[in-house]
Order: sequence, then structure tokens, then C-alpha cells
Amino acid sequence: MIKTVLFDLDGTLIDTAPDMAAALDDLCREEDQLLLPFYKVRPVVSDGSVALVKLAFGNNLEDDRLEYLKTRYLEIYEQSIARHSKLFEGTQSVLDHIEQHGLNWGVVTNKPGWLTEPLMQALGLAEHAACIVSGDTTENRKPHPEPMFHACELAGSRAEECLYVGDARRDIEAGNNAGMKTLIALYGYIGDHENTRDWKADHCITKPEEILEHL
Repeated sequence: MIKTVLFDLDGTLIDTAPDMAAALDDLCREEDQLLLPFYKVRPVVSDGSVALVKLAFGNNLEDDRLEYLKTRYLEIYEQSIARHSKLFEGTQSVLDHIEQHGLNWGVVTNKPGWLTEPLMQALGLAEHAACIVSGDTTENRKPHPEPMFHACELAGSRAEECLYVGDARRDIEAGNNAGMKTLIALYGYIGDHENTRDWKADHCITKPEEILEHL
């Protein structure tokens, strides 16, 4: 029996792409760099700030330059972290169902805590989550199972009683490595080049409401 549903954050629980893309646009304007269309930025959002900076500025950046751009990007993003971000359509009803049926839910993300916590607070989610495990909460990040096991401890469930939902290969690997059931959120930030059949998840879903079918 599933007792806890765990979510990746960006691209699974919350649609953060509009704010993350807007921050990248602002950085490009500061640097007189060509702005990218949203459809090119969206699939890269789950890969984090370094991947977004490289997408806009190229892969051959000097280390110092990359570090500056990444830091500046995160400064811009932090200032407007929840301007357009919101739960994916249908997710609130899923969370309500989970809570109303005596289950709990939480978040395991590679996003750093100083960004995760304000975002969860701004959307009124922090007080409802049984656990919030960020990329710097434990020594290791996904796909390592350590953050998954830590989430289990906080939520009061064993790994085999947890269902993990994510939109990246590392999400599914982390869940599988911990012995959890796993779902791929096909509605998330998945690039056309990805072959999700290779991720070895238990199932795929095309919208959040389909999570309920697997509880």
C-alpha cells in the first residue's frame, strides 16, 4: 500500500518554467545576449541553472564566467521566484485527495533549499508537505537514494510504501535506487531527445490526476 507520494519540484509538482525562463531573459538582456524562445528553454529547466546558462551562452564558457553567470541568474530568479509559477493543472485536487484519504505527500528536489523553501511558502504548500528535501539537505543528491531515504524518515513511511513522481531520468533512478514505485510525469520538462522507456519507471502519466490511479 502506498502511504506517501513524493514529487520532484520543477516540472512535476510546480510549473516553474515561466519564472525560470523570464530570469534567463533578464540575464540575457543584461549581457546583450540573444533571447531564446520559451519552447527551447522549457525542456532544460529541470536540469538547473548551469544547464540554462549554457543553453543561452554556450558550452565553452570559462569557469569564472560560468560561475558569474550562474550566480547572477540565481539572484535574478530569486527576486521573482513565484511571480508566474503555480501548481500544474489538476495537482491541487491530487494533493487534496491524498490528504483526505489519510496519506501524506512531500517533495524531493535537487533545487537548493534557499530557493525551494521560499517557493513552497509562496504557493502555500510548505505547511501541507510531510517533507521537503532539497538538493543541499543531504550529502548526496538525486539520483543517489540518500535524499529519498531521508524523505521516508521525515514522512514516516518505508521506501516500499512511497510513490515517487518525476520528469527526469535522475528522478526515476533515485526512486528505483531507493526501492520506491516510480511514475514519469510526461507533462513535465522532458526534451524530445529523451527516450523515457529507458528510464525503467513503473508507469508514465500524462496529467497529474492519473497519479490517483496508482495509489
